[in-house]
Amino acid sequence: FKMCPGRVICKLLCSGEKEVDLAVQSAKAAFKIWSQMSGMERSRVLLEAARIIREQREQIATLETINNGKSIFEARVDIDISWQCLEYYAGLAGSLAGEHIQLPGGSFGYTRREPLGVCVGIGAWNYPFQIACWKSAPALACGNAMVFKPSPFTPVSVVKLAEIFTEAGVPKGLFNVVQGGAATGQFLCHHPDVAKVSFTGSVPTGIKIMEMAAKGIKPVTLELGGKSPLIIFSDCTLENAVNGALMANFLTQGEVCCNGTRVFVERKILDVFTKEVVKRTQKIKIGDPLLEDTRMGALINRPHLDRVQGFIKQAKEQGAEVLCGGDLYVPDDPKLKNGYYMRPCVLGNCTDDMTCVKEEIFGPVMSILPFDTEEEVVERANNTKFGLAGGVFTRDIQKAHRVVAALKAGMCFINNYNISPVELPFGGYKASGFGRENGRAAIEYYSQLKTVCVEMGDVESVF
Repeated sequence: FKMCPGRVICKLLCSGEKEVDLAVQSAKAAFKIWSQMSGMERSRVLLEAARIIREQREQIATLETINNGKSIFEARVDIDISWQCLEYYAGLAGSLAGEHIQLPGGSFGYTRREPLGVCVGIGAWNYPFQIACWKSAPALACGNAMVFKPSPFTPVSVVKLAEIFTEAGVPKGLFNVVQGGAATGQFLCHHPDVAKVSFTGSVPTGIKIMEMAAKGIKPVTLELGGKSPLIIFSDCTLENAVNGALMANFLTQGEVCCNGTRVFVERKILDVFTKEVVKRTQKIKIGDPLLEDTRMGALINRPHLDRVQGFIKQAKEQGAEVLCGGDLYVPDDPKLKNGYYMRPCVLGNCTDDMTCVKEEIFGPVMSILPFDTEEEVVERANNTKFGLAGGVFTRDIQKAHRVVAALKAGMCFINNYNISPVELPFGGYKASGFGRENGRAAIEYYSQLKTVCVEMGDVESVF
């Protein structure tokens, strides 16, 4: 593989209704075998898949960089998180259990934790391989099969994951990949043999998926957008806070749903914080994502780049000041001249009613907003339809816990940002969705409880 910015790297056929049905039926057949295996047997297969990913880390990371445009440095982190996710759920697979409850007269009841069946995963283009692992690892650990549809913008790396699962020893068809856009997603959501849908993506698409799944009474997990607040108090460690703001805004070219793009800074340190953030942002190395020292690659495609540029233009029209970046970037390397690059942007003079502060841009654009009091900033931070994440930088640990307790967000950070260990649940409040990925919590969303009541004496009839 070589980087070919702006050019097609491969062509895949979209899966129609017939192909989707074949994939579901194949998964359904594999489910019969997989669901009857013990948790320990499933665990060994998942551990083997994790081992293969770890062994092929560099190859898969390179594939992901070409697939998405993010830096190889970041792609390696994504692959590490992916195999860690498989290892984590391999560890849980053997411990999945119900409980025994003693009832009067020697009778008893018990619960069984059972798989759902064929689960559908629909992924986003910002973390293609990692999202597929986040969805498939708990699904498979619980005994389910999965049909996965990656974004049509990043179709490649998930196919590699399917090959790895097969090599690791899952029954043929247990993890199937279908390719396509909205129509393929509709066929999956409407299919009568699909038991559950897990979606990562935009709010409008999430609404449609929820509506389609509702027709079949299918449970859904929705991991949608965000416009998360990052609150910088004056008693923070400034260097940490600046690092946190960069991590909260510029990972994967800013194309991250939980990014802290509304950066609230206590007024007494506004100038010094802003100056340092701008200085550091201007030093970010942009260019060929496969080079070791590149820290920001290319945006996903031309329409998205144009959309992000449109947000910056509108921000200026509404009175925001571009403190740095925001313009298109053309690398020196002539092979990269058609790439979808832009300089990371910091906006000052922002107010809460600006479009750039209210709407998810999903690009490398940070909005800085001053605040004066804790009470004020918490109210402003929560004044959004979203509720995916939030962050606080302060050395006052009581204040930190008090503020995150008041934030209406599913994932909060204290003195760090965008850290997503697989051991901790990930998901949002409000329009950012519901259900959880990762941690023990995900087990709840990929299994169902059966209650069994056993009578040890004679049945007493009231008739």
